[in-house]
Amino acid sequence: MIEFHLEDRSGLSPYLQLVRQVRQALRLGLLGEGDQLPTVKEVVVQLAINPNTVLKAYRELEHEGLVAARPGVGTFVTATLADASLAAHGPLRLELRRWLAKARKAGLDEESIEALFMTTFRTAAQEDIA
Repeated sequence: MIEFHLEDRSGLSPYLQLVRQVRQALRLGLLGEGDQLPTVKEVVVQLAINPNTVLKAYRELEHEGLVAARPGVGTFVTATLADASLAAHGPLRLELRRWLAKARKAGLDEESIEALFMTTFRTAAQEDIA
């Protein structure tokens, strides 16, 4: 089962952070069809957020066809976002962990690592378009 977390400095609203985390888990194969999401009550207790925030996230995921609510039972995954690239994730994750270790050894803190990664990611994406 997925365990949600919220980051105040992410710039995303809490409900969008929940939606993003479910999408990422589906894309990485961490959640599959038939898996149950935590109940609204469980998420509210874990994150100390308003139940309407969780409901909004779950409704968004349901609207996208990724989950379905079963009244009195819970919310279940109905579709996956994982594809054939899932097999490449293991080796890439290992390379990324090595890179992160090098970045930390070079003295970069979490914010600096994230800034470096996101800037490089955006630049590379723009170059791919051109």
